[in-house]
Amino acid sequence: MSIAKVTEVIASSTTSFDDALESGIARASKTLKGISGAWIADQKVVVTNGKISEYRVVMKITFLLED
Repeated sequence: MSIAKVTEVIASSTTSFDDALESGIARASKTLKGISGAWIADQKVVVTNGKISEYRVVMKITFLLED
């Protein structure tokens, strides 16, 4: 039987939502072992002088607990 846990991660990028997502998963995988999935709970942008300066994603990451 497998037991999973979900943790929330917020990641940002100056390029795109996709880049924020990929960098967030890459960073989380350095600490969390057994990541099995993720979903986007929220997306936000930071606007500076009328232009998007930062993309942010709030992710729920699922990982399996070790025995």
